[in-house]
Parts: sequence; C-alpha cells; structure tokens
Amino acid sequence: MRHLIAALALTALGFAPWAQAQQDFSKVEIRAEKLNDTTWMLVGAGGSIGVSVGEDAVFMIDDQFAPLVPKIKAAIARIRPKPVQFVMNTHFHFDHTGGNEAFGKEGAWIVAHDNVRRRMSSDQVMSFIGARQPSSAKSGLPVITVAGSISFHINGDEVHAFHVPNAHTDGDLIVHFRKGDIVHMGDVYFNGFYPFIDFGSGGSADGVIAAVDRVLALATDKTKVIPGHGPLASKADLQAYRDLLATVTQRVKQLRRDGRSDEEIRAAKPAADFDARYGGGFIKPDQFVQMMLGAIPK
Repeated sequence: MRHLIAALALTALGFAPWAQAQQDFSKVEIRAEKLNDTTWMLVGAGGSIGVSVGEDAVFMIDDQFAPLVPKIKAAIARIRPKPVQFVMNTHFHFDHTGGNEAFGKEGAWIVAHDNVRRRMSSDQVMSFIGARQPSSAKSGLPVITVAGSISFHINGDEVHAFHVPNAHTDGDLIVHFRKGDIVHMGDVYFNGFYPFIDFGSGGSADGVIAAVDRVLALATDKTKVIPGHGPLASKADLQAYRDLLATVTQRVKQLRRDGRSDEEIRAAKPAADFDARYGGGFIKPDQFVQMMLGAIPK
C-alpha cells in the first residue's frame, strides 16, 4: 500500500510511466512475450519483468507493484504452475520492487546489489521528481546481496548479473542470460523515449553510457534486450540510445566549458534533434535537459 501511495503521488506530478493512469490496477493486464523455451518478458505496469521458467525453478527479475502480484503469479502459472523461487531486483525503485514483500513472504529468495538493500531499509527521495519511497518491510528486503557479480546456473542457462556503478542509480544490476543471448537492463535502458537518471540516488549520465557500452560489447546482432521500460529491443536500438546519451552529454559538457550557465544551456536545447524520436515519453524534452544538467557533474 505504501508503494501504491507513492505511485499515486507520481501520477499527480505527471512524471512517471509506472504511475501514469495506474490508480486502478484492476485494469492492468500482464502480457507475456516468449523469448526462448525458458525465458519470457512480462509487461504490465511499472518495470519490465524477466522470467526464467524451467525444471529447476522460477527465476524472476523485478516484480512491479504490490497490487499486481496475483496477476504476475497468474501469468507465470500459465507458462508453468510453479512458485517463484528467486526474485532479482535490478535496482531499488518501487515500480521494480513493489512485489518483493508478497513474494518474500511466500519464500522467494530476493537478490540485489548491496546498495539496494541499504536504500530499501530506509526512506528514500527521488529528488528530481520529488517522490518519496518509504522503507520496505523486512520480507521485502533482499536477503542475498552482491557488490560485483553473481551467477545462477538454472533452467539450462547461466544467469549472470553484474553491477554497473553510478548508472541509473548506485545499485543497478544488469542480468545476462549467457546461453539464451538475452540481457535485462533494468532502468539503465529506456527504449524509445528519454530516460530517467536518478542522480539524487547516485546515478549519472556517464555511468549510464559506460553501462550501455558494457552491454554493447557482449551483445550480438541477435541479442534480445529487455529494457526497464518500453518494448523488447535489439542491439541496434541500444546503440541508438547510447548515441543519444553520449551526444547530449558531450554537448552539455562543451557548453559548460564555454562558460554557459544552466539557464543558457537549457535555452540552447542541446537535445532538440532527438526530441522527435525520444521526447514523447514521460520525461519531456525540457525536463530531459534539466535532468541531464543534474546527471552530468560540473
């Protein structure tokens, strides 16, 4: 319920895709897209879910909002009627961790980066959007935390998660299904619109670019990329996103070297040529430039 209240607060601000028009979660449908024989992408409200389902266990990446847990469980049951044994959180934001408490109470092992447990253990504020995330109940906290990387050998695949520092937040994990050639990027990647970089929680533009570069280095032309928000993507889509971020970051840095103030940089519209492609999401063009000023340290 606390996460739902926070989501409704974001709706009022008009900032977040996980909150827009989601006051009534009864209208949300969980749609499953099959990626291979054991791996699926689930989309509903909030962050994209990755699921590995097979003989060994049900392994889930992120779990959206608490009110959606019954629908998420039903969607998984249609694939294979087994309980969720592992939940991995890509970061701490409540549209990716809202189901933790319910799945944790049912016995799922929750896995995340060290900083995710630290942040979920106390109240957090996403400064750019002015949203507050209350601390989690004990059952919703990660019980397995990792500083660097961790692998799960499950359902015929190696699920390798690795930390990318100071990207979307300070606790991001990217999850690579090595045999399946699938990558879940959490909110390091927003496909098709401007991203939200939570610089108040340790995120940075340079960190996102570095994280994307790591994925591009391991990806092939056949790699399926699950973004935190947006449709399933390809390596080419991810490369275009990287070009957007790198170009705007360099423009802002150059304008600062030229002595421009933040107001002058906003007026210069350094992302204008990307607005048509990426400006239709919840972060609007002017908001994106303002956010980048915070995500690129002076």
